[in-house]
Amino acid sequence: MSGVTARLCQERAAADGLGSKGNAVKYLKQDYEALKQQCLQTGTLFKDEEFPACPSALGYQELGPYSYKTQGIVWKRPMELCANPQFIIGGATRTDVCQGELGDCWLLAAIASLTLNPDILFRVVPKAQSFQKDYAGIFHFQFWQYGEWVDVVVDDRLPTRNGKLLFVHSEEGNEFWSALLEKAYAKLNGSYEALAGGSTMEGFEDFTGGISESYELRRAPSNLYQIIQKALRAGSLLGCSIDITATAEIEAITSLKLVKGHAYSITGAEEVYYRGRPEKLVRLRNPWGEVEWTGSWSDNAPEWNYVDPKQKQALDKQVDDGEFWMAFSDFQRQFSRLEICNLTPDTLTSNKVNKWDLTLFNGQWKRGSSAGGCQNYQATYWTNPQFRIQLDEADDDHAGSSNEPCCTILVGLMQKNRRRQKRMGEGLLSIGYSLYQIPQELESSTDVQAGRAFFARHRPAARTDPYVNLREVSSRMTLPRGQYLIVPSTFEPYKNGEFCLRVFAEKQAKSQMMGDEVSAKPYEPHVGNKDIDDEFKTLFQKLSGEDCEVTATELQRILNRVLAKRKDVKSDGFNINTCREMISLLDTDGTGTLGLVEFKTLWMKIQNYLAIYKKVDIDYSGTIDSHEMRNALREAGFRLNEEVQHSIVARYACSAKLTIDFDGFMACMIRLETLFKVFHLLDKDKNGVIQISLPETFFFEERKNGKAQEAGVQKELQESDSGRDQQQEE
Repeated sequence: MSGVTARLCQERAAADGLGSKGNAVKYLKQDYEALKQQCLQTGTLFKDEEFPACPSALGYQELGPYSYKTQGIVWKRPMELCANPQFIIGGATRTDVCQGELGDCWLLAAIASLTLNPDILFRVVPKAQSFQKDYAGIFHFQFWQYGEWVDVVVDDRLPTRNGKLLFVHSEEGNEFWSALLEKAYAKLNGSYEALAGGSTMEGFEDFTGGISESYELRRAPSNLYQIIQKALRAGSLLGCSIDITATAEIEAITSLKLVKGHAYSITGAEEVYYRGRPEKLVRLRNPWGEVEWTGSWSDNAPEWNYVDPKQKQALDKQVDDGEFWMAFSDFQRQFSRLEICNLTPDTLTSNKVNKWDLTLFNGQWKRGSSAGGCQNYQATYWTNPQFRIQLDEADDDHAGSSNEPCCTILVGLMQKNRRRQKRMGEGLLSIGYSLYQIPQELESSTDVQAGRAFFARHRPAARTDPYVNLREVSSRMTLPRGQYLIVPSTFEPYKNGEFCLRVFAEKQAKSQMMGDEVSAKPYEPHVGNKDIDDEFKTLFQKLSGEDCEVTATELQRILNRVLAKRKDVKSDGFNINTCREMISLLDTDGTGTLGLVEFKTLWMKIQNYLAIYKKVDIDYSGTIDSHEMRNALREAGFRLNEEVQHSIVARYACSAKLTIDFDGFMACMIRLETLFKVFHLLDKDKNGVIQISLPETFFFEERKNGKAQEAGVQKELQESDSGRDQQQEE
């Protein structure tokens, strides 16, 4: 399936709700209910052929088939490990998540944090799964992946050694939801080994679909308390921790009963009047429950005696076991890091919270086409994907002056599928993005991608700094109303990668991908007999012979003879198929050859394309590189989206040097003209959408190969009007 067709199918599926919270995509097309019923009817236990219980599921290097770490591993079902296996016992708790012999503590921390929020937990771990009722050896879990929810099926064969689970396990010994969740996540990422190393926020995002941001409290922004309050009102998940400097400090308890290297949740932020002045407080929760802060504003601290009794009583009612209040100033001094996972409207279950407006784009960096690198590489930076957002409505409590209302947005750039590519030696790319304010005079250019000159004249209004090799980089920014351009990139150019870009806005924000329109206005010379001088007529008669018609073979010989004399352009010579396609494009009388007027028209087109080719060849190398090709396409009147740009580079550029010689350039231009011409013939309603019947498909292929003739085309199309069976968009 082509990139364009695949994207259209995805968009239509999304419009039908596929991938939403209530209609998850079936990962690898495995239907949990259908597979389970099949097993129950046949009396067999499910065996997952897509993620078999074999060495490849464990890993490829440290957990590879020849590693000492995988010796003695036996895959067993829970029924073979204990007498009475249970999926969940008495609700999910953090003690259900104990680490095994895999370095995925980041994932375990995220799973353990899920147990604090049952609504979100059971979004990931669907209920009604059991080892007793309708047990068939099959379970399923749901994860967010780059803009859509996916339902992942696994069997319950788990890796063991000496009769015990090798990886995640429960303290209970006979509780298996966490081990099966880990297996489903390993399947999603290719293997267990692919889970080694990561950030807790990565797990949070895949469990919630949220977007994360992190703050070092020693360098926190002045409005951090306001950020916390807004996040709580929006239903976000907030966590904080105290950094450790040595392994011995892990879970060490301070004199004020705070635990180092331990994840706390922030559950509230309120202001009270203390001795006549406002005091900012935050409410924290320790998952352990019994260890609580004993400093100022703790449960029995004297500060509460100076607070209005009604307010004190109201705040006391909000505190459960393990929760405590502390002054925001103490919080900033005692803790090291704050992490916020902002949830999407699709994840939130309450209608009372102030939900973010979310926009998501999927894109890719392609070597030689859209992998332009950072701003250090000015010649290619402008070719990166570009996205426009329009901020019209200011925040309700904006931070700007009354004369300049501001809008808060949170932008996250996430690279896709890098864990799955670990097996091939691919690591995380260093990524970042810059955001530019669009001047008023350019706001009307709604779909024109900014060129090199724009970035030479304009500085970013905001940016991520520095570029880092994380799965996602994100930042919160407050901006004046207006239009902005977001440019995501890798640090170095020519790096292939896929990404999704998410924009969370407090108010609705209009957005679009730039350069997504496909259109053409190529040079069309109007030539008649009277426009051709005698010298050209004489030359044509000499070249075409007695029949005064130029065949494809004669055209090939003519063009290659001309090219051989030019030293300013490089070429391997025109091949016969390109010459046939040139004739097909200009052959208006259906002879399969070019007459005088047709040849003159072609000659003028070639002269025009030669001038464009030399103009964009700024280093006078005789070839143009794949990035210069973008300028050439613009000069020639073509506006093409990213998928078409990728295809052109793949087809016409030298794979090593990414250069395009003149015959390749001409072949591309003629092919584009032909494609647009055929499309407009088929687009009878002129609405940018065509229906193609099977006979028309054959005609289309013949025309691409340069063998069809223009005469009789309309008749063929009329005869094939019936039986249309497929839609395609330009």
